[in-house]
Amino acid sequence: MTLGLLDQIDGPVDLFLADGAYDGEPTSGLLATRFGSMIEVAIPPPKNATLSPNAAENPTARDCHVVEIAAHGRMAWQKATDYNQRSRGETLMGRWKAVIGPKLKAHTFENQKTEARISARFLNRMTELGRQNFERTA
Repeated sequence: MTLGLLDQIDGPVDLFLADGAYDGEPTSGLLATRFGSMIEVAIPPPKNATLSPNAAENPTARDCHVVEIAAHGRMAWQKATDYNQRSRGETLMGRWKAVIGPKLKAHTFENQKTEARISARFLNRMTELGRQNFERTA
């Protein structure tokens, strides 16, 4: 992860979700520096992850994740941290690329923003039309 990507975010960030490739101190440190120590970082540690040397006195968020996964399992950890939001985001981007395409066609930034708004509205409407509507009959 590069700081340039994070510089594109101009608002506060409460939760950062990423896959295991971002596990480790460089990512956690960069996020804490950029967004403050109160940011919640949900990155699954690998199966063979170990606790940090000073986990007993001063556990990191990663240490807490390792302990939680060992105690309750990975699926329970995903539910507790709301990590499943990440898969929803990936599904949404996959749908966007399949229906809209992998690139924006507009050349100027203002037109790209308009194109993205129209595309998002279109996908939301398309998803809404395909969603079941349940009504209680009794």
